Amino acid sequence: MENLKFCPKCGRETLEWNNIAKFSCSQCDFVLFHNTAAAVAVIIKHQDELFFTIRNQEPGKGQWDLPGGFTDPKESAEQTCSRELNEELGLTICPEQFRYLGSRPNIYPYKNIDYNTLDMFFLYEAVEKFDIQLEESEIAETVWIKASEMETDKIAFESQKAFLKSYLKK
Repeated sequence: MENLKFCPKCGRETLEWNNIAKFSCSQCDFVLFHNTAAAVAVIIKHQDELFFTIRNQEPGKGQWDLPGGFTDPKESAEQTCSRELNEELGLTICPEQFRYLGSRPNIYPYKNIDYNTLDMFFLYEAVEKFDIQLEESEIAETVWIKASEMETDKIAFESQKAFLKSYLKK
């Protein structure tokens, strides 16, 4: 956030960041809240295996990731799960088929800005393994991993590592 110095209202180099969520200008009445962004991650499970994508871009290029993404305005978390699985993998899954499991805070670094996110985790239990159509700009490949053989050091995001560790202990 230290790169943002100029006030978009008065143009002066007086924009201040409170190191949490607020930008304000010391010379005019400009205030901007950089609030936490909502994001979803879907644990797709088939029997004793979990489905991961391999990221094709930063952050975490080449590492494992759960399918998901950021929630759009006026969209529920379950609708986000459905939309993201369709965009990333070509899957059509009704929002009602996702079961909410819990959440974790995360930091998503993107183009020199750290975005605070609230990652909400959902479960989708697949009756069978499925064919997919990859969104190759985002995903290099996909893998099914036995839950007992999952290596958390290969996962791109700390929130997913922490959540999956606790999820698999249950």
